[in-house]
Amino acid sequence: MIQGGEDIGCKINSEGAKDRKLQLDLEVLFEDDFLAVINKPAGILVSGNKFLTVANALAQNLKPSNQLDALQPQPIHRLDYATSGVLLVGKTSQSIQKLGELFSSREIEKTYYAITIGSQKNNGEVHTPIDDKPASSEFQVMDSVDSLRFGKLNLVKLYPKTGRRHQLRKHQFEIGNPILGDKEYGIEGLIHQGNGLYLHAYSLDFTHPFTNYKILINKALPPKFTRIFPAEIE
Repeated sequence: MIQGGEDIGCKINSEGAKDRKLQLDLEVLFEDDFLAVINKPAGILVSGNKFLTVANALAQNLKPSNQLDALQPQPIHRLDYATSGVLLVGKTSQSIQKLGELFSSREIEKTYYAITIGSQKNNGEVHTPIDDKPASSEFQVMDSVDSLRFGKLNLVKLYPKTGRRHQLRKHQFEIGNPILGDKEYGIEGLIHQGNGLYLHAYSLDFTHPFTNYKILINKALPPKFTRIFPAEIE
């Protein structure tokens, strides 16, 4: 026990003190001095306490901003660990603030694609609350194929109108059409163990808060989608 009056020292190993640099190449879909849009790989956290995160890899993949309020690039929103696709990043203090405000006011339109299980009507809306908060999503079935194991598989375009945690996954499960590969919100006996979650953040549509240009960025569907639905998505 410390009694008081002791001298306490700390010896730091010089080898251990070296900063580790994460080696993770990210596909940059758009970039300027204020913001960037990258393609988040599936199976990687956006941010958090772990070393392997998208946030820790941004600085090495993006060009430094020349703005006076430039700082370490930061993700503006989150995508689930298992979800791939477009992710918006702020590169300056002001851009992080303004882009966050655009998300809060729902002025950034997000479009996702998923492959769902079971017979599903052509389009619809889901308004089931999540964590006692209002939540709204819209869906449109783009194509369907027969499946020996799952009965039907559907390529579905999803439009989240709110941004609750796991919203699209929960809403699809709620209407009886869970997303293929979803181990948390799936139907027992119909959980695909192969290639992860079939949910892809396809596009972001918004007005640039500094240039006022219209920004529409999309990322084509991953190969695991096109192996089931090979037709090109426009």
